Amino acid sequence: MAAKSTKKGNKIPEGATVVATNRQARRDFEILDTFEAGIVLRGSEVKSLRESKVQLAEAYANIYQNEAWLHSLHIMQYSHSGVAMGHEPARTKKLLLKRSEIDKLGPRLDAERLTLIALSVYFKGSRAKVELALARGKKMHDRRADIAKRDSDMEARRELSRNIRAHG
Repeated sequence: MAAKSTKKGNKIPEGATVVATNRQARRDFEILDTFEAGIVLRGSEVKSLRESKVQLAEAYANIYQNEAWLHSLHIMQYSHSGVAMGHEPARTKKLLLKRSEIDKLGPRLDAERLTLIALSVYFKGSRAKVELALARGKKMHDRRADIAKRDSDMEARRELSRNIRAHG
């Protein structure tokens, strides 16, 4: 299936409904590779996701006993559920990844001191998916270099548009 690339470089499948994105992740981490994983959810969690009642700013995944788990994905209580029908907002959720992906990720996370962070949560058809990124934390000077590059690119675009308007 063709993936459309958004302005920030996310590759979300065409026809997917984005629920939440982690915009800080690309600022704080160097993204090396991305993966799509399914999430094992309860009924009230799915309903809350459809209402976009989710925070994934601190969400990360890890591999434990050959299974992938998502931590710190905070899904609020469904607005129309009672106390007994609800769910725990910050419970650890199991991720559905292929065995080959888990076998590749596990050793790489340990050997290269990388982390798996959640970039976005979306619905692909009726299935809830999370876009995970294999990432390395940026140092402060790396962030400063990114900001300087972005500012110089913006200034170059402005100057180019000024020249086009003046001579065009």
